[in-house]
Amino acid sequence: MRLSEFILANELPIRLGFFFGVFGVMALWELISPRRRLRTSKAVRWINNLGLVFFNSFVLRLVFPAAAVGMAVFAAEQGWGLFNYFDTPLWLAVLLSVAAMDFFIWLQHVMVHAIPVLWRLHRVHHADLDFDVTTGARFHTLEILLSMLIKFAVIMLLGPPVVAIVIFEVVLNATAMFNHSNVRIPPHLDSLLRLLVVTPDMHRVHHSVADDETNSNFGFNLPWWDRLFGTYRAQPRGGHETMTIGIHTFCEDRWCSWLPGMLAIPFVGKVQDYAINRRQWEQKHEC
Repeated sequence: MRLSEFILANELPIRLGFFFGVFGVMALWELISPRRRLRTSKAVRWINNLGLVFFNSFVLRLVFPAAAVGMAVFAAEQGWGLFNYFDTPLWLAVLLSVAAMDFFIWLQHVMVHAIPVLWRLHRVHHADLDFDVTTGARFHTLEILLSMLIKFAVIMLLGPPVVAIVIFEVVLNATAMFNHSNVRIPPHLDSLLRLLVVTPDMHRVHHSVADDETNSNFGFNLPWWDRLFGTYRAQPRGGHETMTIGIHTFCEDRWCSWLPGMLAIPFVGKVQDYAINRRQWEQKHEC
């Protein structure tokens, strides 16, 4: 059996194994050395955040049974994409594919903050009143489906090897749980780590209730895109222990902590007075 066939046949067990392994490690780390005191009930948030994760996984497998790996196989069979057109060493194609996919995820993240109708979906992720390992996988179902369609388009453009897609998906899920975790990392170690990967302290700034801090540090995996495009912010102005997590318009548990409210957020109210290019901080009501 070829490597691509083996990976395609075992893609789900591979991803689930890494998901539960990394989740367990980060959850234990949060228990041993938390960075912040949580504001709301951890049990309620975990049940509902993880409920949304499992619901999204079911819908995603129902709508796109083969997911991104299947699209990579299809693109290879059709000869679509740069790496299916040019004869590139496998190691180089994998490296460039993972980096390119990460850039497009960063660009997608910027886009969902910049376009009001997409921000309506992305608000579900930011409406979490706390910041921990479950926040990293808390996204509205429609945003998950949209993200998969964007991945399909990028895969057709790049033609990445199947192994590159599996590596990317595993790394993206692992780093999303890592950089959303409520864990304490020594400052000197954090400053070194964030040269290679987005750390919890780096990404926590992005979940600030302050607009200019929310519109920074969009990276999930690689930290370089924010530095390159001028969206990097080193620290929150209020400090990590005292900064407010969330968004202005959703401060109640019924929207932020319970599954029915999360699913309803995109259809509630109006998106107004929000611009990604606002770099000056304005004092507003905090949750």
